[in-house]
Amino acid sequence: MDGLIERLMAMRDEVAHLMARLNIEEKVAQIKEIETQASDADFWNDPTAAQQLMQKMSRLKSQVEKWLKIRQRTNDALELAELDDSMLDELTAEANALTEELDKLSLQAMLSGEYDDENAILSIHAGAGGVDAQDWAEILERMYLRWMEQSGYKAEIIDRSAGDEAGVKSVTIAVKGDYAYGYLQSEQGVHRLVRISPFDSNARRHTSFAKVELWPDIAEDIDIEIKDADIRVDVFRSSGPGGQSVNTTDSAVRITHLETGIVVSSQNQKSQLQNKERAMQVLKARLFDLERQKQQEELAALKGENVDAGWGNQIRSYVLHPYQMVKDHRTNYETGQVNAVLDGRLDDFMEAYLRSKIASAPSE
Repeated sequence: MDGLIERLMAMRDEVAHLMARLNIEEKVAQIKEIETQASDADFWNDPTAAQQLMQKMSRLKSQVEKWLKIRQRTNDALELAELDDSMLDELTAEANALTEELDKLSLQAMLSGEYDDENAILSIHAGAGGVDAQDWAEILERMYLRWMEQSGYKAEIIDRSAGDEAGVKSVTIAVKGDYAYGYLQSEQGVHRLVRISPFDSNARRHTSFAKVELWPDIAEDIDIEIKDADIRVDVFRSSGPGGQSVNTTDSAVRITHLETGIVVSSQNQKSQLQNKERAMQVLKARLFDLERQKQQEELAALKGENVDAGWGNQIRSYVLHPYQMVKDHRTNYETGQVNAVLDGRLDDFMEAYLRSKIASAPSE
């Protein structure tokens, strides 16, 4: 029993450490504060703001409750172990179950960045490689949508530009759920595909590229003023595969930010007004992220670190011929299960990236 007690004490300390890393107590206080606001008679006078707060509370509760539960279970098991040595078998089984649960939750503790627990906006752009690259971009779109579905995230396609012959030129997806930005940050960068091209009559091997971009979807929390003079707004008809019009009105919206040249579009909302509002949210997120990148680059330059502001080399290669392998070039994690990866099994790559990020982070 002494060994089990030591094991449970170590687990209790680990839970406390991870909860501190994730600011769980602070989030509990935020939940109580929102509940207090919600009890005010005037809370729903601004329905939009009230709904956003309720959604924030729901997300916080989802993050907090699992940690409070495992802390309680660990404390209960430890208390019983110290009081009653006749329950060794039952408590050993509980300790094994707690270890398994804690292993799952520990990955979440790596997501302690400022925006890791936020929703995300993910964009995929076909790169060099012509129709093969556009087909590759669509394969990546399916891969991420499958991962989102399997992981319990809600995906909303904001904008999608179909390829001329096949695939997509670009697609932008809003991802809603706990730690969406934190998990998907491992996917930012250039993805390379090597395969026998299905579009080459001579069945030659082709290399295609696609770029994945990611921003935290925090437009409602961003204090950025965008004046009408700063942007150009174009409207057009939403289009489906092959350029087919999917409606008869100019409801889709494209916004160009004149100073930076950033272009965002939205075409899947019900009205032009809703599409414009969603496009403005994406623009705010991109402008915010652009400013954040500049600050990071300036800080890195002061520290004498190398700063890569371009596309850079590929972060991950997917090889279908002459052998089958997916390899992440940042972590060296690789697998021969290419079809499983393309079907959305990305958790191992994400975990390897997060562990590598934590290992390389400067100690405080």
